[in-house]
Amino acid sequence: MDSQVVALRAEVNKSLRCKNDFFFFFFPSVCVFCFGFFRFFVFVPVDLKLGKKVNEGKTKEVYELPDIPGCVLMQSKDLKLGKKVNEGKTKEVYELPDIPGCVLMQSKDQITAGNAARKDRMEGKAAISNTTTSCVFQLLQEAGIKTAFVRKQSDTAFIAAHCEMIPIEWVCRRIATGSFLKRNPGVKEGYKFYPPKIEMFYKDDANNDPQWSEEQIIEAKFCFAGLTIGQTEVDIMSRSTQAIFEILEKAWQPQNCTLVDLKIEFGVNVLTKEIVLADVIDNDSWRLWPAGDRSQQKDKQSYRDLKEVTPEALQMVKRNFEWVSERVELLLKTKSQGRVVVLMGSPSDLSHCEKIKKACATFGIPCELRVTSAHKGPDETLRIKAEYEGDGIPTVFVAVAGRSNGLGPVMSGNTAYPVVNCPPLSADWGTQDVWSSLRLPSGLSCPTTLSPEGAAQFAAQIFGLNNHLVWAKLRSNMLNTWISLKQADKKLRECSL
Repeated sequence: MDSQVVALRAEVNKSLRCKNDFFFFFFPSVCVFCFGFFRFFVFVPVDLKLGKKVNEGKTKEVYELPDIPGCVLMQSKDLKLGKKVNEGKTKEVYELPDIPGCVLMQSKDQITAGNAARKDRMEGKAAISNTTTSCVFQLLQEAGIKTAFVRKQSDTAFIAAHCEMIPIEWVCRRIATGSFLKRNPGVKEGYKFYPPKIEMFYKDDANNDPQWSEEQIIEAKFCFAGLTIGQTEVDIMSRSTQAIFEILEKAWQPQNCTLVDLKIEFGVNVLTKEIVLADVIDNDSWRLWPAGDRSQQKDKQSYRDLKEVTPEALQMVKRNFEWVSERVELLLKTKSQGRVVVLMGSPSDLSHCEKIKKACATFGIPCELRVTSAHKGPDETLRIKAEYEGDGIPTVFVAVAGRSNGLGPVMSGNTAYPVVNCPPLSADWGTQDVWSSLRLPSGLSCPTTLSPEGAAQFAAQIFGLNNHLVWAKLRSNMLNTWISLKQADKKLRECSL
């Protein structure tokens, strides 16, 4: 039996009947087969998102699947390993015969520094690093960053898409420290980079990973999984590095931690031929200063700085790593939770409002739809307003009224909460009706957007000021839009040749 099978939940099975003992149908990207009553199997995409664990037995675990309603993942605890693909200082990579296109990333209980000039065994480091990496990749993946991460498999290993690695370390710095100061005499420690500083280093242990320029990377004419690394690919990795750093920097801020710098690597997915964030991001990958204080550093620099590695010193380093792994799980949560309330002047505007709600869902923002007319029932409109003001949840109101927008101005004049107009204009009278949303009396401030998606993004940008998860989705959207344009331009140029 394969190591993972997706099955329809029992309550769904009861409502289905199969003719001739065979039946099949499709979910998005997933093919579901039924042989006989109540037996279903699914071919699973490698980017499957797992929900909470529903059950665990002696030989398998059962997980909910948020992206496939009514289905669960039944995963064998015994994963069959293939040949070892690669081995580094702190991890091993194995093929997975039962999951084509995927590999197992197995961490080691080992810590190194100076290209392994210093090397020590640290009991428990594999589990600590795996937890850190899994949480960080989950955060980035949920934000919309393309990564190789599939899921955490065990305490010390995770499953990833098989990639051919690009031998460049991308470093993003907010604060000048460490090797940057040695390579740039005259720059004082603590100098801040706006925007963050991007550097590239060619992975070559024999030559201590020399710094490379963009031109050197392009002239190397690397080719991985059939993809040649040219100007477009270098630009994508550079832009992605900055976005990834900024997302993690923002995520650490609620923990009162300063992300000083970050080191990451990219690979080319052997199946999709896309450049994705790969390898690991753990406590070896960054500098992290609680309260912005270097003396409190919790990253691997505390190991590098040791004059002598004693058992006591190694325990101190381990406590730092544990401190990070415990708090990195908090990056997946937020204390700030808001909502969008869409007020429509008529139920005939429902389809327009549902587009706003759907767009809000992409940012993880709850959205409620209400019907009220500021012209025909102003008292009820203000009662609804007071209802949402009274429960203490941060709220953005979206007013949807086209013919004569009274909702937006009335709400704006009677609440301190943000209000945005999103009128569903008709082709016949739109040029006249829009003025009821644009020309407002003094003292009112409800901006107008004609796009339902724009209204949702407006709300997300407000909530993103205090919610790093929403901000991460916004930042990722910016990156992915830029990448899609870059790739479209490359494709057009190639077609012109």
